[in-house]
Amino acid sequence: MSLQEYDCIVIGAGIQGSCTAYYLAKNNQKTLLLEQFVLPHARGSSHGQTRIIRKAYDEDYYVRMMDESYRLWAELEKEAGVKLHSRTGLLVLGPENGRDYPRYKQTLQRSRVPTVLLRREEFSQHIPNFNLTDGDGALVDTTAGVLYADKALRTIQRLFQLRGGEIKDGQKVSDISPGPVVTVTTATGAYRTKSLVITAGPWVNSLLAFTGLGLPLKVEKINVCYWREKVPGSYSIHKRFPCFIQVEPLESKHHIYGLPSNEYPGLMKVCYHVGKDTDPDERDRQTDRSDIEILQRYISRCMPGLVPVPAVVESCLYTVTASSSAHSSARSCTS
Repeated sequence: MSLQEYDCIVIGAGIQGSCTAYYLAKNNQKTLLLEQFVLPHARGSSHGQTRIIRKAYDEDYYVRMMDESYRLWAELEKEAGVKLHSRTGLLVLGPENGRDYPRYKQTLQRSRVPTVLLRREEFSQHIPNFNLTDGDGALVDTTAGVLYADKALRTIQRLFQLRGGEIKDGQKVSDISPGPVVTVTTATGAYRTKSLVITAGPWVNSLLAFTGLGLPLKVEKINVCYWREKVPGSYSIHKRFPCFIQVEPLESKHHIYGLPSNEYPGLMKVCYHVGKDTDPDERDRQTDRSDIEILQRYISRCMPGLVPVPAVVESCLYTVTASSSAHSSARSCTS
């Protein structure tokens, strides 16, 4: 078995691992990026064509982080010569006297994020084909938009390789031997490094187990749903329809979010922000659809221009702390 040495090894080639590997290579570190599946794949959290990028969070530190995030994405676009996001704005909806909507509003105002507050009497003029719930407020984070996730992942991996980085996919780690020099073993090779980064999302604890460590994490399977427009283009990105987050909807205590029709022509992505616990290696056995029933009720009530039966259902895995409140706005598949 071959034994190769690197300044750093990163395990997990999703967006977190690929970005980590890229910046290590950018800093002249000889870096290996290992991935258990053959790339590209749809088994983790980084696949799919779109994500929401936003400054609308209910915690100040996320807003501050996003200033740097927007700058870094712009730098990547310039280096790669590739457009990685489109500015659409993000509509935030929720009870004006509730728990969450006032926090979003106050956080945006404290951070002086460009924001438009929509009065009820003008809401339909600005946001057609959407029913504003009685008692709900509405605002738009005008800095927000759609991040092209698959394209971003491919781009960052390409830039990593152009800087001398090495990607080995289809290599599931079978052992990690810690020490001053760490040895990582797969079925086809063994690799040595003084610095190991694990960005394996749902599989992080199975890797940490080799070292005797563990983290209080759980994995949730999210049904990613696409809903057909009754009139094609009604909710299209090309007609400047925004992304949205509905906090504290009548149908549930958890958020609902959506992105304008774009990746599948005539289909809008609308999803529930919480999933059911699952084993990442047995994800297809988890067939709960209670979240889809919640979405159907919400769409029937608030989005009359969509057929309230999903046309396409895909899946994504969230990895969250065991104590994470399910309404947390920082979950990984939307931003």
